[in-house]
Amino acid sequence: MPRIIIKILIFIGIPIFLQGQTLDSTYAERLGYPKGAKVLILHVDDAGMSFSSNMGAEEALTKGASTSVSVMMPCSWVPGFVLFLKANPQIDAGLHLTLTSEWEQYRWGPLSGKKITPGLVDEQGYLWRDVGSVVRHASADELELEMTAQLEKARSMGFEPTHLDTHMGTVFGTPEFLKRYIKIGIKNHIPVMLPGGKDQLIQDQMHFPDAVIGQMRLLGKQLWDAGLPVLDDLHNYSYDWVIPADIASDDKKLDEYKTAKYIEALKTLQPGVTMMIMHCTDPEPDFKYISDSGPTRKGDLLAMLNPSFKKALIDQGIILTTWRELKQRRDKL
Repeated sequence: MPRIIIKILIFIGIPIFLQGQTLDSTYAERLGYPKGAKVLILHVDDAGMSFSSNMGAEEALTKGASTSVSVMMPCSWVPGFVLFLKANPQIDAGLHLTLTSEWEQYRWGPLSGKKITPGLVDEQGYLWRDVGSVVRHASADELELEMTAQLEKARSMGFEPTHLDTHMGTVFGTPEFLKRYIKIGIKNHIPVMLPGGKDQLIQDQMHFPDAVIGQMRLLGKQLWDAGLPVLDDLHNYSYDWVIPADIASDDKKLDEYKTAKYIEALKTLQPGVTMMIMHCTDPEPDFKYISDSGPTRKGDLLAMLNPSFKKALIDQGIILTTWRELKQRRDKL
């Protein structure tokens, strides 16, 4: 998702004086955490996408270190995951706003209906497979209708989301898309995933220009002023870690590799609230017909279950949190 941000936000038109803006304190400090605290949301994407996705997410949340999850409402296995959430109301679960359908053999369409949002669908009636196609064909009005439909569907199932985030970063596809995403969060008083703080990870790993960082901070201020918590930073790089071919089918080696990568990633965290995104999945034999990302996703799950990773969190003094807790802290201010 950050790769999309750099292409889009630079055109939003934030005043030039914000480009060098510095923040006096982190959003973590504003929320009442100690000065210098490293606060972390360990977040699992793609719940509801498949049975394997559900099983991995559930295990990571109940037995592993993961603290948060988000659900793809247009997908087939949402009812099963909502049943899990009702049986485990302490779980921090948001909406993974789904505006694309990327796989070749396994597809889904908009909840709003293709007659209502024709720009969101391809010639087969499914959501477009990539963000670029959404940008070329869909209007911001259609995007807002579909995001609202997904929120309404969740609520009709008795699932009140703790936050909103974005599948494949689609809401960052254009400035107007992004405005609608933020609008829905503010209107419904639901936190939205947007790194609006110092963004040190983004600067270090993506080398964003100061103008983009200034723009992100202004958007963060807009959310904060609306009474919502804001992320200081975002770690969205684990999906890009290439699994060596010789360990992809060896769970022990895969566990060691991914756990080591996540422990190293913890060392890059800066003071503030960071969301670290992963895709914990326990691939059933048929998952390979959905995606070839099974080893990457299985590795995420194994790392979250690994005692060495849990120990590293303690050793590095990292405070785990959830979107629900951040919202509760913001409400008290």
